[in-house]
Amino acid sequence: MSLNNAYCSDKYQYTMGKSYLETGKYREQAVFNLFYRKAPENNNWAVVSGTEEVIDMVRHLGTESEDFYEKFLPGDSYAEFRKYLSTMKFTGQVYAMREGEIVFPTQPIVTVVGPLIEAQVLETPMLCILNHQMAVATKASRVCRSTSRPVSEFGSRRAHGPWAATYGAKAAIIAGCASTSNILTGAMNGVPSTGTMAHSYVTSYGSTVKGEYEAFCDYIRTHQGENIILLIDTYDTLRCGVLNAIRAFRDCGIGNDYPYGYGVRLDSGDLAYLSIKVREKLDAAGLTGCKIFATNSLDEYLITDLERQGARIDSYGVGDAIATSKEAPCFGNVYKLVQIGDQPVLKRSEDKIKLINPGFQITWRISVGGINKADVTCLRGDALDKDIADGKTITVRDEYDHYKSLTFKAGEYEARPLQLPVIDKGERCAPRHTLLEKKAFFDANLASFSPAERRLINPHYYKVDISDALYDCKMGIIDNLVKEIEQFSINI
Repeated sequence: MSLNNAYCSDKYQYTMGKSYLETGKYREQAVFNLFYRKAPENNNWAVVSGTEEVIDMVRHLGTESEDFYEKFLPGDSYAEFRKYLSTMKFTGQVYAMREGEIVFPTQPIVTVVGPLIEAQVLETPMLCILNHQMAVATKASRVCRSTSRPVSEFGSRRAHGPWAATYGAKAAIIAGCASTSNILTGAMNGVPSTGTMAHSYVTSYGSTVKGEYEAFCDYIRTHQGENIILLIDTYDTLRCGVLNAIRAFRDCGIGNDYPYGYGVRLDSGDLAYLSIKVREKLDAAGLTGCKIFATNSLDEYLITDLERQGARIDSYGVGDAIATSKEAPCFGNVYKLVQIGDQPVLKRSEDKIKLINPGFQITWRISVGGINKADVTCLRGDALDKDIADGKTITVRDEYDHYKSLTFKAGEYEARPLQLPVIDKGERCAPRHTLLEKKAFFDANLASFSPAERRLINPHYYKVDISDALYDCKMGIIDNLVKEIEQFSINI
């Protein structure tokens, strides 16, 4: 059986669907928002990746035969439901943030508008896709922000399966990585994959110093016209590895005039100390153009510390820290019903962080002179939404302290909506972007935030608010619900 991502789902999506169908509720128009409440690792924001796969997933709904549904919905009582599912295509609208967008808590990353049953069954596969890719992308952005030097992603062997490796590498490139070692990601996205050599290549020449030199020479000869990186820590980095590399480069005619780039890789030991000593030896030999590439369980904290120690490393390779989002492997996107028909709805919780914003929403990002100043989420069509769209003078108030506000005068600010139409009446309506275009989009987004908002530790607070109409809608629902609960009683 081939993997149809539209059905990477939980059974309760379909048990609810049966009830919706048999009670007639399946026709009701619903609005669902996918968003997160708190970014991982005290990050101020997250990076969007996965909306492209979400679009493909939505369009694969209703492409299986009745026999497929019988595997998890057996029995006569499900016969009519199985028949319905076999032809149920998504017929609504989807709005989503672009891949490479920077998103803050509670902002809708994806909004689904459509018949209740069609929108409901998208929850699990949509969360599966976006929670994985956004965890990787957000971690990759942290690692890449820890240095001004290139970072390569090469964590496929540690990823949680081939799907995770392939799409995780894509997410990592969007969020800042210069390259990936994953050949499938490269082939699917039209970008080159990168790679050096493993210790097994060196030891295949026998565990001798002479064998190491021969391995280096053969590698250089068979990769002329490419970037050449030699792994120098198989036996002893300083006493033979770097010396054999220098000798092999010289003997094979590789020097500073080699146009494709060349270097050595460190994969163990004290990387700060070794990189300094290796740099000294390379420079003394006249190989000043030889780059030093470092790997070995790196993350943003280790990279920051290496650079604090004065390490002479030109680029980094990061594996499991990115591929598995090692420090925070579970991203917290949720998918919540926010409107049924024309009625905004919400889930109330005693945990304040779980209180959601109701209604059909849109988020505007407001900037002045190319620098982002505030985000505000509105009910679509409310007064603030219209004023922003028309470029009028606006005031954005803090949701929790209305004495705190920012006013932007007409003609002195720019604004763009973050949620864009990607599916209309079940058909794709979004333009396609290459992986490198998505990466460039993220880079431009990142540059539009202040350095204080981009820092890894204690990032500066960026103003993220909601419109007065959305606030009043939310509080009105809560107030009415609280009153009803207080008056509610039954005899049991």
